[in-house]
Amino acid sequence: MLKFLRGKVSEGSRPDRRPERRAAPRLDKAFAVWLEGDRGAGVGVARNISEGGMFVETRVPYPLGSQVRITFPAESGEMTAVAEVRYVCHLMGRLSTEAEGFAAIHGMGVRFLYFEARSEDLAPIH
Repeated sequence: MLKFLRGKVSEGSRPDRRPERRAAPRLDKAFAVWLEGDRGAGVGVARNISEGGMFVETRVPYPLGSQVRITFPAESGEMTAVAEVRYVCHLMGRLSTEAEGFAAIHGMGVRFLYFEARSEDLAPIH
């Protein structure tokens, strides 16, 4: 017989959740980004951003291993990162038990390789 204590399974049985593998904290916000790569350009929605990467919802994810330039718009100016696609997701599910229809999420997980400096941020060299 299993005994549950505060959401966890007692000793000798499988835990109810996998251990956290993430090395860095996540920013739980969603915002628009501009994507550019070998397969063209378009808009995506950035989610679950961390120091090392993020998830980007997009209609057509880039292939695994490809590089993509991601531009983050901001009031203080744009910031651009070059990232590598580490995984691709195509998820489909029902909207709810009462509603008819399905919802789909397409996207990709990316790992930041480097950030590009803006020309106005560079100090003149004498």
